[in-house]
Amino acid sequence: MTRLLHGITVVDIAGMVLTLFAIWLAAQVPSLEIAWVMAVLVLTVFLFAFEVVAVDVTALSILVLLGLSTLLAPLMGLDAGLVPIQDLFDGFASNAVISIIAVMIIGAALDKTGLMTRVASVILRIGGSTEARIIPLISGTVGVISSFMQNVGAAALFLPVVSRISARTDLPMSRLLMPMGFCAILGGTLTMVGSSPLILLNDLIKTANQGLPSEQRMETFGLFSVTPIGLALVATGILYFVLAGRFVLPARTNDQRLQAGDPMAYYAETYGVSDFSVHEVRVPATSPLAGLSVDAIERRWKVRIIAVDKGDGVRFGASGVDRRLGIEQGTLLGILGGEERLATFVAESGVETRPELETFAEALSAHRAGIAEIVIPPGSGVVGKSARDLFMRKVHGLSLLAIRRGDETLTYATGGVRDLPFKPGDTLVVHTAWTDLVRLESNRDFVIVTTEYPHEELRPHKLPVALLFFALTLGLVLFTDLMLSVALLTGAVGMILSGVLSSEEAYAAVSWKTVFLLASLIPLGVAVETSGTAAWIAQVTLAALGDVPIWMIQAALAILATLFTLVMSNVGATVLLVPLAVNMAVGAGANPAVFALTVGIATSNSFLIPTHQVNALIMGPGGYRVPDYLRAGGIMTVLFLVVSLLMLNLVF
Repeated sequence: MTRLLHGITVVDIAGMVLTLFAIWLAAQVPSLEIAWVMAVLVLTVFLFAFEVVAVDVTALSILVLLGLSTLLAPLMGLDAGLVPIQDLFDGFASNAVISIIAVMIIGAALDKTGLMTRVASVILRIGGSTEARIIPLISGTVGVISSFMQNVGAAALFLPVVSRISARTDLPMSRLLMPMGFCAILGGTLTMVGSSPLILLNDLIKTANQGLPSEQRMETFGLFSVTPIGLALVATGILYFVLAGRFVLPARTNDQRLQAGDPMAYYAETYGVSDFSVHEVRVPATSPLAGLSVDAIERRWKVRIIAVDKGDGVRFGASGVDRRLGIEQGTLLGILGGEERLATFVAESGVETRPELETFAEALSAHRAGIAEIVIPPGSGVVGKSARDLFMRKVHGLSLLAIRRGDETLTYATGGVRDLPFKPGDTLVVHTAWTDLVRLESNRDFVIVTTEYPHEELRPHKLPVALLFFALTLGLVLFTDLMLSVALLTGAVGMILSGVLSSEEAYAAVSWKTVFLLASLIPLGVAVETSGTAAWIAQVTLAALGDVPIWMIQAALAILATLFTLVMSNVGATVLLVPLAVNMAVGAGANPAVFALTVGIATSNSFLIPTHQVNALIMGPGGYRVPDYLRAGGIMTVLFLVVSLLMLNLVF
C-alpha cells in the first residue's frame, strides 16, 4: 500500500477517518446496541474496501467478533450479545448457502458430461473470439436463464462455459465472468419469479392491503409485469460492458497460465519446435491429396495430421488417426506445422484453409489438448522400437514432434523422427489429448514429465441421466413450493448417486471460500435487522427528506434498498422496507404498488461489494478483488438506479 508520510499509508488514514466517523455516529443513534452494530458495519466496510485481509477471512473475523460480543456484553454495556450465540452459525445451514453448494455440484456434473463444452462451442460459433461479441452472447443467455431460476444457479451453470471459452479464445476469465455475473443478477428482474424479493413481493402486498382502505388497496403483479424493466436493465448491463468493459474490467492472466508460465517459449528454447500452429483445412475434389494416406501426406510435406473428419465425426487421439487412413474429397484435416511449411503444403495440395478452427475447435483447444514431454525410462518395453513400430499415434494418441537425446534434437520437420528407435533417457515431445496423457500415467513404459495440464475425464455417456436430474431439479424449483435448497440438493445428490460425479469430485467442485464468505456474513445481517439498526436508518432517511417531490422520495427509497441489500439479505431488506414504502407512498399521495415494486427491484442492485451470492461465486475464478467490484460495480449501481426508476415511471 502506498506510503504517504513517515510510514503512514492510505489504509492508516482511512482507518482513522472511519474511526472518527464511528465515534460521531455513536452519539447520533438511539441505543447502545445500535451503536455497536454500526461500529461493526463500519469495520466490515473498511476491511472489505481495503482488503486488509482476504474477504473470506474478513467475513469469518466479523463472525467471531459477533460471537465474542456475548462474552463481552457486560463490558460493552449490553444485556446480551449482538447475535444470540445459538444462532451464530445458522448461516452455514441457511437456505442460500446450501443452495449455492448444490448448484456448484450440479454445474460441475453438467460440465463433466461435456454439455457445457457444447454450449461453449455454439457461443463461439456465433460470437467468434472477440470480447465485444462474446460478452453479449454469454451475458444475454445467462440473463434470460436467471429470469426463471435463481440467479446464482444460472451463474454457476455458466461458470464452466465461461472457463471453456476463456481457454479457447485466450480472453482472461476476469474479462468475461463479471459481465456474466452482473447480468445474472439483472436477469432476476425479468419476471416475478426471477429473484427472491420479487417472489416475496406479492405476499407482502397482500399483507399490506389489510391495513389499507379498500380504495387504496393494491393489485398484485403478474408474472411478466416487470419484464420491460428487466429487459432495459439487462440491455443496459450488456451495453455498459461492451462500451466500457476495457476501462472497468481487470485483465488478469488466467491462473493456469501464470503457474505454467509460457510453455511455447520453453519448447522453443529447448527443442526448437515452437514454429508451428494448428490449422483446419478441407480437401476439395481437385486436390491431389484425395486418395493418399495420412502417412504419405506427412512424409511428403513434413506436417502432422492430428485430427480428421471424413463426415463421420472427429477422429482425434488414441484410436483416432491411423497413418494408413485414406483421405477422400471433402475430408477435414487438423494440420500442425510451421508457418512456411504450411504455406507450401496449402499451395501444392490445393486445400481450402479456414480462418480459424471450426470443426476441431473443441478437440484441439488448449483445454483439451496440447504439447507434453515424456521420458523413456530404463527397462521400458518400447526401448529399441520406433514410434512407427508402436503405432504410437493410433495406440497411445501421441503425435511425435521431437526426440531429445543428450545434446541432439531430432524434429518432425527434419524427417525421420518416427523411424528412430527409442533409447533409455530419450525425451519425447508430443502433441496429445490430455485424456490420453492421463491414461498414459499408469503405463510403466513412459514417464510423464508434463504435470501442469487439465486432468479431465469427460463422461458423455452420462449426459441423459444428468439432463434428467437437471430437469427434475428445475421442475421442483419452478412448479413446487419446496424449499430451494432441498430442490437443488435433489439434483446434486442425484448426480452423485447416478455416477455423473464422484463424491470426491463433488467436494472439489464447491468453492469453500465462497461458502465461508456468505455463511459468515449472514449473522451480521441478522444483527442489523434485529437490533433495530435497519429501521433507524430508514427513519432517519425519511426525516431528512422532508417535503420533497414524489420522484425524490422514490429515488431515496431505491438508494436505501440498495444500501440495505449490501449488508443484509435482499429478502430481509425487502421485508423491512416494503411496509415502509407503502406508508411513504400513501403519505405522499403516490402509488403504493409502484413504491413496493421499487423496493423489490432495487434489492437486486448488488454490485458494489462481493456480498451477493453471484459476486461471491465468481470472485475466486475471476481473480477479482474488492476494488474491482467498487470500480465496475459503482458505475453499474448508478446505471441500475437511473434505468430502473425511469422504467418504473414509464411503465407504471
